Amino acid sequence: MTTPDPDGPLAEQLLRFTRRVHRIQKRHLQQCGLGITPAQSRLLRTLAHYGSPPRMADLAERLEVVPRAVTTLVDGLEASGKVRRVPDPTNRRVIRIELTEDGREALRELHGARRSAAEEILAPLTDEQRATLGELLDTLIDGGADRRC
Repeated sequence: MTTPDPDGPLAEQLLRFTRRVHRIQKRHLQQCGLGITPAQSRLLRTLAHYGSPPRMADLAERLEVVPRAVTTLVDGLEASGKVRRVPDPTNRRVIRIELTEDGREALRELHGARRSAAEEILAPLTDEQRATLGELLDTLIDGGADRRC
């Protein structure tokens, strides 16, 4: 006899919601016509948070992916003129990745696409429900950091 899983339906809802968010964000990315994948968008956003151009290994660590995945993403973004590889000024064996002006413009457009996607996703909620959702998401993101065993 199996014990019912009380969190099973909730886990399924979370997975379905995650897929819906991804689908809507992908559609909005496609509509802005930049030819950027969600993974490339994430790399551009991450790159924008660095004060100076990072190494590929730094990006891989921040994105929590293997370095090879970053190489593939950078190759595509470099081919479209959104990023460029530049030599490290202190160590010529190190290559750093920097945003180009086209990359900065793409980020501005991506921000608008993400905002439109969020508006679509959150449209059915009242302001009060949005506030509650925000609090619940903060709790889940923090992983219950304030809780002690």
